[in-house]
Formats: sequence, C-alpha cells, structure tokens
Amino acid sequence: MEKLKTPKQIERHIKGVANHRRIEILLLITGREGITLDQIIGEVDANPKTIGEHARRLHNAGLIEKNYSGRFIKLSLSPYGKIFIKFIKEFQKYHHGKS
Repeated sequence: MEKLKTPKQIERHIKGVANHRRIEILLLITGREGITLDQIIGEVDANPKTIGEHARRLHNAGLIEKNYSGRFIKLSLSPYGKIFIKFIKEFQKYHHGKS
C-alpha cells in the first residue's frame, strides 16, 4: 500500500509556493533546468537578496534542487516541484472574471 503524505507534510510544500515570486521562480525553472540564480535575478524585477531568499524557501520546501557549479547555483525542479508546476499551469488556465 502506498504511503500518503500527512497534512503537515503537504502544508510544507504548499507554504513553499505561497508567494507570487516563488511561483514566478518555479515557472522560470520549468523547461530551463539548470538555470542559475543569477539568470533568474536578471529576469525577475526584484532585489537579488529577495530572490535568493525565495529560492532558499523553495529548496527547504523540497520543490527545487540546487546544484553548485563553481560560484554559480544551478536550479532544477524536484519531483515534487514538477507536480506543483503541473497544478500551477493547469490552474492558470481558469479565470472566473475576478482577481
């Protein structure tokens, strides 16, 4: 029998994506596995320290993986991150006229 995640474990992942910047980072990583933190900082209009903190939170939530290559940090989606990105992309399609 497959062991299911507990509500507490699910909460950890959901809190990890509970910010528009973190969702934006996940979307940037999608299809660009190995994008560096510096590249993300160049594409997102936010303070570099803020982006670094959001990447840290995504990593702590188990949604992205960090690989160190010299002075660069290359990011990729974890298996859980891939599940969440599928949900996010599907959810983006629906709009009921309210923001």
